[in-house]
Amino acid sequence: MVLAAGLGTRLRPVTETTPKPLIEINGRTLLDHTIDRLALAGVERVVVNVHYKAAMITEQLARRHHPRIEISREAELLDTGGGVAAALPLLDEAFFVVNSDVLWLDGREPALQRLAAAFDSERTDAVLLLQHVVAAVGYEGSGDYFLDRAGSPSRRGEREAAPFLFAGLQLLHRRAFAGISDRIFSLVRLFDLAERAGRLRAVVHDGEWYHIGTPQGLAATRERLLSHRGER
Repeated sequence: MVLAAGLGTRLRPVTETTPKPLIEINGRTLLDHTIDRLALAGVERVVVNVHYKAAMITEQLARRHHPRIEISREAELLDTGGGVAAALPLLDEAFFVVNSDVLWLDGREPALQRLAAAFDSERTDAVLLLQHVVAAVGYEGSGDYFLDRAGSPSRRGEREAAPFLFAGLQLLHRRAFAGISDRIFSLVRLFDLAERAGRLRAVVHDGEWYHIGTPQGLAATRERLLSHRGER
């Protein structure tokens, strides 16, 4: 699943005319970059939730022939967890969820394959991709998680700073949503429940990662990728 319903308010004025998933990087939309990576990982069906400027996003998706795309329409914004919960009838037992405001370059192995390799369907409800804060492009924050040697993450306290941020890629099991009746909630709620139950795992990204949630992040991403082209 690709999360593409948000308003992109922090990215204004860009998102006043273009929804965040349709911002282009190197001549291709963020949405297409993400779906391309999912297709390369062997995903044959992708669910995309839409709300803000939904017609523009669905028109862009209609241009794709692979993988098969299904749309989950949100009449009101349901936040990340609520958006995925609403789409559960369209999703498999375990599934990737990717934010539409991130872009990544893989390291030695594709990040999605590393998430799959770390996922134990019997003992794991969620595997998160984490990114070193100091190496993140376009990110300004205090991080999200600490990580022990066994690969078990713990979310930072309110006044703490953590060395890793959640990179917007995850592999979830549908049982993680069991018992939640709220319509609107964040996926972080699931992460916290899984952490307390000892069923949350994480892998650290070994490639580059770009956050495109603000105009500054967008500019920093384009500048870094342009410098890569100049190095060739």
